[in-house]
Amino acid sequence: MSDEQTDGTEQTNGTTEPVRTKAHTWRPALLWVFAGFAVFAYAFDQLTKLWVTSTMVEGERIPVLPPLLHWYYIRNSGAAFSIGENVTWVFTIVMAAVSVVILFQVRRLGSVWWSLALGLLLGGALGNLTDRLFREPSFAMGHVVDFIQLPNFAIFNIADSAVVSGVVIICLLTIRGIGLDGSRHHSADSAPAKSGTPEEQAPGDV
Repeated sequence: MSDEQTDGTEQTNGTTEPVRTKAHTWRPALLWVFAGFAVFAYAFDQLTKLWVTSTMVEGERIPVLPPLLHWYYIRNSGAAFSIGENVTWVFTIVMAAVSVVILFQVRRLGSVWWSLALGLLLGGALGNLTDRLFREPSFAMGHVVDFIQLPNFAIFNIADSAVVSGVVIICLLTIRGIGLDGSRHHSADSAPAKSGTPEEQAPGDV
């Protein structure tokens, strides 16, 4: 009988000693990737909003790469890309809940790409949540600063971009079957076929 256990420990001379798995070895680095991108997205968002509010007046438009890109300062009472402007408090609760859920899931990280995606998602959510909590007109009902304008598209900010980028990466990882812990999940159709002919398989093998 093998002494190897599936809980990350192994039996040696009657004592149980921890085994340093590959996931455990990389966990600190993954947490740094997560934290680094979260801080970067949050700081970049808040600094650009500070620049906009201190150098532009609401409604002002500045051509950057016309006709593709303009800075257009507006205050958005809705969600990302000006959606749902009449239910501001709902989005405040949603962003707070998303941030809490992400922090609870961080302990399961086993993939660099998941660390990157969740870091961007958390940084973006906290960026807009900060606006909701501390900007006018009131606590938890604040307007989000938007300023990036593309042709025939909603006006948005860096936090919106970080959230969307994180979600896109998560969708791609899910499609590829890469779990939060870095493991790969294969569908039944793509699973390797069992060796041997049907006649050679045991009666219980179906």
